[in-house]
Amino acid sequence: MAASKNNDLKVKSILVTQPKPETDKSPYADLAKKYSLKVDFREFIHVEGVPSQDFRQQRVNISEFNAVILTSRNAVDHFFRICSEMRVTVPDTMKYFCISESTAYYLQKYVQYRKRKIFHGKATFSDLIEIIRKHKEDKFLYPCTDVHKEDIPEILDKHKINYTKAVLYRTVCSDLSDLADVYYDILVFFSPSGITSLFKNFPKFKQNKTRIAAFGPATAKAVEEAGLRLDIHAPKQGTPSMTMAIEEYVKQVNKK
Repeated sequence: MAASKNNDLKVKSILVTQPKPETDKSPYADLAKKYSLKVDFREFIHVEGVPSQDFRQQRVNISEFNAVILTSRNAVDHFFRICSEMRVTVPDTMKYFCISESTAYYLQKYVQYRKRKIFHGKATFSDLIEIIRKHKEDKFLYPCTDVHKEDIPEILDKHKINYTKAVLYRTVCSDLSDLADVYYDILVFFSPSGITSLFKNFPKFKQNKTRIAAFGPATAKAVEEAGLRLDIHAPKQGTPSMTMAIEEYVKQVNKK
């Protein structure tokens, strides 16, 4: 991807490094309409399942667990995928501890929701650990990706939870070669892996006039460590969402 060579700092185009929203009713659609912006979406990273033969090398016997910790829809999908590939029958007595209500409801894709023992937090693992602590006698499986935050294992260790980590899927860089000659005024990132993908695809990327937006402290740190200029950062006081932070910036630079 080439950096913008336009000396005009007004924002006209934005690339969001996430999947396109399923409906047109999104904060990005509102932003595009309000300021006459071109907003595109493209995943810079994607998830691939760990093959069953690789999973076997982890020496994890799923049948030994009576509870599973699910922190995302990816975790749900790949837990049931690996069970199917390994021909493991998930018992009706399995307990599911989900990071949020939406993740819990997503289980309906695989189980009869009202007939299972399903627990969920409000959105953070700090909420969920309080529920998990009430079931300390259980043996937990924690499905995760190869690139994951260490805060969840640290919290589980702190509370002496009996758990085993199982890497069931991997975060990999997407092929972005078709974007080589495409220019955007703002690139929006949500994870350090997105920055990794940018430079894996475009090792000679120069920022120049392109603005970089980052969500979260880890992403902001990755931007700066890559030698890029961080122009837009969220969440911050007054701009808790990425779209709010972008709008605040656009209002400033698009003034006539």
